Amino acid sequence: MATRKAPPSTLVLLVRHGATPTTGKVMPGRAPGLHLSEAGLAQAAAVAERLATLKLDAIYCSPLERACETATPTATATGLVPIEEPGLLEADVGEWTGQSLVSLAKLKEWRGVHGSPSTFRFPGGESLAELQARVVAVLDRVHAAHPGGTVACFSHSDPIRLGLVFALGAPLDAFGRVVVGTGSISALRFTDGFPPQVLTTNTVTGPLTGLAAEG
Repeated sequence: MATRKAPPSTLVLLVRHGATPTTGKVMPGRAPGLHLSEAGLAQAAAVAERLATLKLDAIYCSPLERACETATPTATATGLVPIEEPGLLEADVGEWTGQSLVSLAKLKEWRGVHGSPSTFRFPGGESLAELQARVVAVLDRVHAAHPGGTVACFSHSDPIRLGLVFALGAPLDAFGRVVVGTGSISALRFTDGFPPQVLTTNTVTGPLTGLAAEG
């Protein structure tokens, strides 16, 4: 009897942008004009070096400068033109855009980010539930567009964290348990008919050669 061929899998690499001058100090949101710091540029180069061990089929990127600049070394090395994907944008943090994290942490609303993410909405911005929905939609589109392929998606901390929570099958309220550092790579495998698999999270060193699109 002929064996049934397994459906093709898509390897999706979620890359957080490199460090900026305000990382850990300010909530930048979608404000334009924020570029990578020297450390961030070094992280972008390190990402490209790590991804060079894999054959990428496509690069998707948040339109914000810090994400595009992180993707540039990988695009140069592979010859791939990054596809701008608005669904990978940073959260719309509304009135909190540009505010210092120290001042935000003093607000009672700040507790909602960590205490009840599933019901939290940034004042004047989007909810974390809306953010997760658009990220999941991107993952679905990428998987559908690249069956059997390997794709790098350059994005931001919160979108990646929510994508990982979804892939883990965890409730949105587990959002605060996931850490995604600057310049890190997390890897997901998507296969039709099966739940997504989380292969690795928040890695900044080490080879990626053990990851394969086919399960």
